[in-house]
Amino acid sequence: MRLILVLGDQLSHDLSALREAGPGDVVVMAEVAGEAEYVPHHPKKIALIFAAMRHFADELRKLGREVIYTRLDDPDNAGTIMGELLRRADETGAGEVIVTQPGEWRVIAALEEGPLPVRILPDDRFLCSLQDFEAWAEGRREFRLEWFYREMRRKTGLMMEGDKPAGGKWNFDHDNRKRATHDLFRPGPMRFAPDAVTREVMDLVAARFGDSFGDLHPFWFGVTRGEALRALNHFIAHALPGFGDVQDAMLTGDRFLNHSVLSIYLNIGLLSPLEVCQRVEAAWKAGDVPINAAEGFIRQVIGWREFVRGIYFREGPDYVARNALGHDRALPAAYWGGETRMECLRAGVEQTRDEAYAHHIQRLMVTGNFALLAGADPGAVHEWYLAVYADAFEWVEAPNTLGMSQFADGGVVGSKPYAASGNYINRMSDYCRSCAYDVKARTGPGACPLNPLYWHFIDRHRARFVGNPRMATVYRNWERMPEARRTAILAQGEAILRRLETGEVV
Repeated sequence: MRLILVLGDQLSHDLSALREAGPGDVVVMAEVAGEAEYVPHHPKKIALIFAAMRHFADELRKLGREVIYTRLDDPDNAGTIMGELLRRADETGAGEVIVTQPGEWRVIAALEEGPLPVRILPDDRFLCSLQDFEAWAEGRREFRLEWFYREMRRKTGLMMEGDKPAGGKWNFDHDNRKRATHDLFRPGPMRFAPDAVTREVMDLVAARFGDSFGDLHPFWFGVTRGEALRALNHFIAHALPGFGDVQDAMLTGDRFLNHSVLSIYLNIGLLSPLEVCQRVEAAWKAGDVPINAAEGFIRQVIGWREFVRGIYFREGPDYVARNALGHDRALPAAYWGGETRMECLRAGVEQTRDEAYAHHIQRLMVTGNFALLAGADPGAVHEWYLAVYADAFEWVEAPNTLGMSQFADGGVVGSKPYAASGNYINRMSDYCRSCAYDVKARTGPGACPLNPLYWHFIDRHRARFVGNPRMATVYRNWERMPEARRTAILAQGEAILRRLETGEVV
């Protein structure tokens, strides 16, 4: 007999490892401290995964599968995945473990280097196999999303009219950069009341991880496939029609706007990417949503999500240690709830603490942008994102953080750093209206810190970026400034960096 290992982000009934199982094989699932504690995960994230695992195990049993399940508070819990596999192999006499490829090099190494024979099967829940991504990437000087995305549209047939893109264009992103306005009727994501199983998990998490960064209550995530499907239906009916217009916007007091929050269900396996995109496409074909909303959402799923997975596995285990810009400052205390006078940063971190969620622009252009400009150690930034967001697993989080956000991979993911001054925040949000700083000022005690830090970043990395065609205008603008003005801006930026290093409030 064999052990069929199912991990906490593999809660799919069509999982390749489950398809491989035969009579007499036993499914093993385990809540272990090694996975819950390798970074200080948000309590909501731990509760989501453990509650979803328990429900999934119950579903497997109802389908006739034999499941051996270890709870975190089991006194015999070995504390690691391999430890639990060894315990269960000893109990059952199993001679082999079968598992679908994990989404983190760390877990793959632990399985491959352990004393049990482990057979790792491809994770075919994704639309682009790692072999297909490698074939696409072979010989390319640059890996750019747009070209990969077009291949994925052709492969899936989504929003295609023959061999042409629907609407005559591959990308409607220029229609998706509008500011948001307050709307009392915007519904937000669907919320679910915890059942008895989830409440039991929450009690366990509160007792074990109650001191971790993040609020466990209120807990409203779905934890079953049925609930995930209801969340998908809710999004398509109520939020998708306006999703495209405001997907890059940020608004005080409206934490979700028209975002789906379906990434948590996709990333733990309760939804599949193709079924989600087919439902979105059907809504567009029915005339219920505009083309820019449907295309923008589908691009995030079959384009970006598949693209970053391919990058993560192609680049290898050392990807998370890269630091192309040589940044080494500590992550500011504000990221763990410390005081800040910057309204955008306060709002982003407070939302993250409360919800274990922030949408992609908040992550990229607020918390990510400030960490980049402040020269924070990208490894610390990576671990923070991995810890605090419920949808964060290393295959998707690391390329987003180390590549797109921090440029730590030297340009593998993005052709330029996503660095921005306060002007971007002011254009795409209303945060600046209630901020203690003046977004239009570059120097002086009331100047928005993003402004001098932006130009300080541009100046200190001039040798690397001055020849980048996408940054040529930026450097021309910098060099046109009077020398005295540039000196004042750099001095202000340096002063802010010193304040961050000494733990002063910024």
